[in-house]
Amino acid sequence: MLSFSFRRCFCLLTLTGALAFARNYDVAWDAPSRDSSGSMPLGNGDIGLNLWVEEGGDLLFYISKTDAWSSDTRLLKVGRVRVNLAPNPFQKGLPFRQTLRLNEGEAEIEAGAKANPVRLLVWVDANAPLIRLEAAGKRAFRMEARLELWRTTPRRLEGAEAVSAYGLDGGPEPIVAAADTIVPDAKQVVWFHRNETSPWPAILKRQGLESLIGRLQDPLLHRTFGGALVGTGLQKIAPDTLRSAAPGKRFVLTIPILCRQTATAQVWHKELQDEVLKAAKTPVEAARAAHRKWWSEFWSRSYIHASGTPEAEAVSRGYALQRFVTACAGRGGSPVKFNGSIFTVDAREPKEQFDADYRRWGGPYWFQNTRLVYWPMLASGDYEMMEPLFAMYRDALGLAKARTRIYFNHDGAFFPETMHFWGTYADSNYGWKRDGKPVSYVENTYIRNYFTGALELVAMMLDWCDYTGDRRFLTRTAIPFANEILTFYDQHYKRDGQGRIELKPSQSLETWQDAVNPLPDIAGLQYVLDRLIAMPGGQNMMWIRIRSELPELPMATEKDRKYLLPAGQILGPIRNSENPELYAVFPFRLLVLGTRDCAIARETFERRRFKRSMGWTQDAIQAAWLGLTDTAAEYVVHNFTTPHKGSRFPAFWGPNFDWVPDQDHGNVAMLALQSMLVQASGKRIALLPAWPKKWNVEFKLRAPAQTTVEGVYRDGKLESLKVTPEERRDDVRMPEGR
Repeated sequence: MLSFSFRRCFCLLTLTGALAFARNYDVAWDAPSRDSSGSMPLGNGDIGLNLWVEEGGDLLFYISKTDAWSSDTRLLKVGRVRVNLAPNPFQKGLPFRQTLRLNEGEAEIEAGAKANPVRLLVWVDANAPLIRLEAAGKRAFRMEARLELWRTTPRRLEGAEAVSAYGLDGGPEPIVAAADTIVPDAKQVVWFHRNETSPWPAILKRQGLESLIGRLQDPLLHRTFGGALVGTGLQKIAPDTLRSAAPGKRFVLTIPILCRQTATAQVWHKELQDEVLKAAKTPVEAARAAHRKWWSEFWSRSYIHASGTPEAEAVSRGYALQRFVTACAGRGGSPVKFNGSIFTVDAREPKEQFDADYRRWGGPYWFQNTRLVYWPMLASGDYEMMEPLFAMYRDALGLAKARTRIYFNHDGAFFPETMHFWGTYADSNYGWKRDGKPVSYVENTYIRNYFTGALELVAMMLDWCDYTGDRRFLTRTAIPFANEILTFYDQHYKRDGQGRIELKPSQSLETWQDAVNPLPDIAGLQYVLDRLIAMPGGQNMMWIRIRSELPELPMATEKDRKYLLPAGQILGPIRNSENPELYAVFPFRLLVLGTRDCAIARETFERRRFKRSMGWTQDAIQAAWLGLTDTAAEYVVHNFTTPHKGSRFPAFWGPNFDWVPDQDHGNVAMLALQSMLVQASGKRIALLPAWPKKWNVEFKLRAPAQTTVEGVYRDGKLESLKVTPEERRDDVRMPEGR
């Protein structure tokens, strides 16, 4: 039963109420921007825009796509569009208002003299691969849309800029950024970028995987991405330009964007024209209504609306904006990139003055960073946005299994901490000089024996199954994937004198690079195996045997106080700034609030070597799961109030350890804020376990077993609570004193 009592009726927040919360966090500017650093994000989950208006100039936007991978392994911009209006409503001194409307997933710009205002509406169709720009004026005006390409000739990447092709940098071959192509077309401006070469076969050969060439498809070769400018009331006047034939009061610019691997560029062009025809069949008003409906349903899934103090309002706004940015890139052909997502702009850091294709750490995925984008999607109910992450690893499983057999001559699968989206190491990590080295030898010590991420991915998959109730995914994806990872651990490591698995050689994340029995791996194995064995029908003999052979969590005692250690033995110096001992709190929730050994975890948290909150550091999340309210609140406030100083949009964070906008910084704060409100572990739902009493909140979050928890907490009291389905109400608990 609930540890509190009340008979107050719950007033269900309607869809209108949920949307009202989102409207509170609209971003509005009353002056144009200087350059792309003043851009505003838009997206439909796959295609993104960085939109800005230059004072006295034009409206511009960069176009991005989640799977626009180039032959130099970079995630590129698709292009840039400049829109010119005459008379110019953006002249200095004229009224101006640019608003990001979260409810509708669109940007509205109202500008110009009072006698002749112009209204621009820009949106990326939530249901189609289309960008729409609608322009309307009280009086007739002219409009021009021009494609702007900067990759006009092949160009070698050198020096610091080569970091944006991370993995190929430092190699024997030059890194060449290929040029874009404008297609001759009578009525449309059509362009594309096509990979006529690919490093994929050379990467496989270098990493000892040449036997897979011919068995697996090259993921880069002939990948083609681009789009078309198609205008209502506009006609083509140059290869890169559309212009109104005569002044008018309304114009519509439609831009279909397509990425495909096709045999020829002509095949890609034909498929793009199919998208043009589809767009023409649906009136823009109907498409806009359906687009807004998608965003309305998105915002009604979940929300956190905190108030009562300036800090509460700041975290509430940061939460909504970060969730929006994630949603703009969360339904595409590749997972969200932690180092900028699809919203990179022209780099303007002191030592990095490069174009918008640049990002630190380039194209590979670090699991340590990528995971933090995805954990908050469970409580927010954004389940479909987790599928690209699962798909990337599922699609790479065959390569991972083959690599395990080639490298170690045993079964199972491992994934490197840092990998290209198809599953191989980045060559610069694997090592360029291979003479005299076994095929399994990895040059980079930061990831040489770092296999922990796959265990966390299994934990995330199991949570996804618990939240969604998707048994098909459990049996066809999660369990088979888990078995391959567990088989790797089972066969890769020897047993000690007591018959327990001895994780050696190994490392405790990137921080302790020479260790025995690292806590993150032991905690991950315990957590995953306990979850699997506890499932109905979970009496798999391999699971039970491996669980019985696991070492205990590394621990020490000082003055009768127990605390966790990074590893059973540390054999080398410290190399990074993580707190691996706290992986038993998050992501592997073994010692958390409500468990017998929470005091041990709290002692460990107090003793942690690195105390901070920024980028990928997860102190805020762990503080929340330990019920440390003040610390969790302090860190969440810090994250949500420290945007990138060079960016105008208030939820572009970074660069921190990575790049702008840093997707770890905001998502860590999102997950911590959710965990301060609701913590779900097994059947148990802890309500307000680390919520400040001075923060009022209206919220709606998801929990396992397809459960929704909605409530209002005001002036230190829970005023209302609704749990759906009703039978889950008895699983809700609150801390004493609430």
